[in-house]
Amino acid sequence: MFDTLSDRLSATFKNLRGKGRLSEADIDATAREIRIALLEADVALPVVRTFIKNVKERSLGAEVSKALNPAQQVLKIVNDELVHVLGGETRRLRFAKQPPPSSCSPVFRAPVRPPSRASSATG
Repeated sequence: MFDTLSDRLSATFKNLRGKGRLSEADIDATAREIRIALLEADVALPVVRTFIKNVKERSLGAEVSKALNPAQQVLKIVNDELVHVLGGETRRLRFAKQPPPSSCSPVFRAPVRPPSRASSATG
């Protein structure tokens, strides 16, 4: 799933690389491709709508028009929004000083099968 999403987003941004300035049509086309990629990756529709709205608002604003490389700026905006949607900053894992008691850990056992009649009827 992530490989497909990554490939689709890479192809979308590759189309932006050669452009010196981005028009509103370029941003709309990019947003459409990102929307399709996210929906194909089974991202919830309300999340996709909010994500695309935020990306378009930031991309159409002065933030991109003043950038030296608008395509890289759009890529940065998409990255920032993805980080925001996925939970913001990185959190550190806290390890317990002692493992949980054995009564809390799940026990996985292979199912026991009775011998089949074909193997026991050798005679």
